[in-house]
Amino acid sequence: MSANVQHTTAQKRGIYLSIAVMVLFMIAVLAGFLHKMGQPRVITDAELQLNGAIKLERPRILDEFELLADTGEVFKTSALEGRWTLVFFGFTHCPDVCPTTLATLNNFYQTLDEATRKDTDILLVSVDPQRDQPQQLHDYVRYFNPEFHGVTGEFLSLKRFANQLNVPFNKVPLEDGNYTVDHGSQVVLINPRGHYHGFFKAPLDPAKMKLTYRSMRTTYNG
Repeated sequence: MSANVQHTTAQKRGIYLSIAVMVLFMIAVLAGFLHKMGQPRVITDAELQLNGAIKLERPRILDEFELLADTGEVFKTSALEGRWTLVFFGFTHCPDVCPTTLATLNNFYQTLDEATRKDTDILLVSVDPQRDQPQQLHDYVRYFNPEFHGVTGEFLSLKRFANQLNVPFNKVPLEDGNYTVDHGSQVVLINPRGHYHGFFKAPLDPAKMKLTYRSMRTTYNG
């Protein structure tokens, strides 16, 4: 092989190598950018509030309680440990706020990535134990999403639990002899230690909930 041919071959190899290095570098930069884009955005407490979420300065430890799960099993304080739980107080005869909230929570839940959904529970606490038996509650919440759960219990137990989470509710008689239940519309966030971590204010917005929820998860110390 002549010297010119060898020189030309070496030049081509150098060019190919340079192109390969540049392509790999661009791929690495793009992969890093996409990875960063997929990471939760951490926002300040002020930004959380602007987006409808309040994080407690110090998560609140809950007193022991005992309720009734929609499966008929006992639901204790320890059942909230190990996962993130979004808690909403309502009842199956609720004409508007409850179905709207559960539909919104389903929309929010569907926007989460699979890994986040796996350790996120949505829990409806029925404040109408007189009418909401476990099976009825079970069917109601799973109509909105088969992964959602419900609990109820004795009125005083429900009241004590709600008071710990700053959620008011009261039974209101109607003129026809029936009754309804007025209740707070916020969605409470329980962290994996089973502590009251914060809440989302109504009206709920799935996109804002996703932003604030992912940020609070990221900044959680455990």
